[in-house]
Amino acid sequence: MNKPMQITRPTRARHLVLALTVAAYMITYMDRVVISAAVPSIQHEFGFSIVTMGWVLGSFRWGYSLFQIPGGWLGDKLGARRALTWIVVWWSVFCSATAGMWNASTMIACRFLFGVGEAGAFPIATRSLSRWMLPSERGFAQGITHAGSRLGAALTPPIVTWILVRYGWRAAFVSFGSLGLIWAAIWHWYYRDTPAEHSGVNAAELELISQKVAVKKAAPSAVPWKLILGSSQMWILSAMYFCYSYSLAVYLDWFPKYLNAERGFSIEKMGLYASLPLFAGTVGDICGGWASDRLTHRMGLCAARRIVAISGFLLAAASILAACLVSDSVQSVGYSCLAMFGLELTVGVAWAIPLDIGGDFAGSVSAVMNTLGNVGGAIATTLSSYLVKYYGWSATFIVMSVLSVLAALLFTRIDAGKKIA
Repeated sequence: MNKPMQITRPTRARHLVLALTVAAYMITYMDRVVISAAVPSIQHEFGFSIVTMGWVLGSFRWGYSLFQIPGGWLGDKLGARRALTWIVVWWSVFCSATAGMWNASTMIACRFLFGVGEAGAFPIATRSLSRWMLPSERGFAQGITHAGSRLGAALTPPIVTWILVRYGWRAAFVSFGSLGLIWAAIWHWYYRDTPAEHSGVNAAELELISQKVAVKKAAPSAVPWKLILGSSQMWILSAMYFCYSYSLAVYLDWFPKYLNAERGFSIEKMGLYASLPLFAGTVGDICGGWASDRLTHRMGLCAARRIVAISGFLLAAASILAACLVSDSVQSVGYSCLAMFGLELTVGVAWAIPLDIGGDFAGSVSAVMNTLGNVGGAIATTLSSYLVKYYGWSATFIVMSVLSVLAALLFTRIDAGKKIA
């Protein structure tokens, strides 16, 4: 009697790749949020005005914005393994170096170079997943990676306040900068640019990925910039992400200061309450990506992406207004949690779309989107300091609410099923 053929189960190396990518996203946000929790201490030591502090915070975002496309191009040309290793080392060094800066000019320069390093992180990480994740896993993958970034951001304020109360704000930058160096070594050791190159991928997993994903050889090919930059959908996607990133930047860079200066929280309580909206955002990231993938099976890719994102932006718009208008400070934090949950429902969807429409050039497509998005973030961080100085904190939040409504309208024009190239 013939023995039944034993079926070999696919390995799950792609899920370990996803886990490493989640860790990278966590570290990017931990490193960038250190300074927002340290703002009151830095202002006290150097005597910076809120406008000067706005330029210090904004310098990171300008470096981050301007080098998105070069960062994405670097990943498409060198491959995610080498490119991501080197840029993580770069930004980790400049994160730690912030501790040695002695005035506004040196701090602005250092934060700008820190932003240059982090600029390629998301585009290159998106490319690193494009050859590994199945289409049915992409919404969840993008949701959980961005959830990792928000979780990292949420954990950071209380840790930073604990460090600065005991050891000073400089120790916080050195501590967090060291994490990236450890991650870079692990990534270079484990990751490969295609599943076929990875010794931990068995034939069953390789066949599964090959059936679902157009896996090409690691050799670089020319990026079709004319098609990418000539696509109207590319610019609608980027405008939507501009609106999203504007609001996110205010929460990441100014919310701890807002709680301390406007809502009267102490430094210790500021760290705790500033983390709560970011925890809510973490839940939103996971829910948004999961819901998008579930709805895709029922109503198709385009409708699923739109429903989740539009719902999130409208929830954010209403909650942002409520948060700035309510008189009770704890209630204001509660509404801010709802606002961040709504904003983050959209982000897994937004980052899945470059995979949907960009294919093997997802790194370059996401780089264009993230460039325009982070121009919004850079404008938000600096502009908010002027709005606060001349019109008060409420003006800043009203602008965020209006932009969330605009983002919802823009998403009605985005078709995730329409390929760019």
